[in-house]
Amino acid sequence: MKVHVDSARCQGHTLCAMIAPDMFTLSEVDGSASAVTTLAPADREKFVIEAAQSCPEQAIVLDHIADEATSQLGGQRAIQ
Repeated sequence: MKVHVDSARCQGHTLCAMIAPDMFTLSEVDGSASAVTTLAPADREKFVIEAAQSCPEQAIVLDHIADEATSQLGGQRAIQ
């Protein structure tokens, strides 16, 4: 899953960093968030999704990357 924080929308509420501190970092200058990496590891996806859903500014953009498993499911991701 690709992760991006829209810096124009982020207002520094810090919820993302509280939910997934290993995936988001906060600027010491203005408190705005940025993603630590552009690709979230599979074991961190649920936390990144929760952070995106919790963002009051909807500044976190997620993009599911199609892989062989999702292609076989017709583009839908399997939920385990």
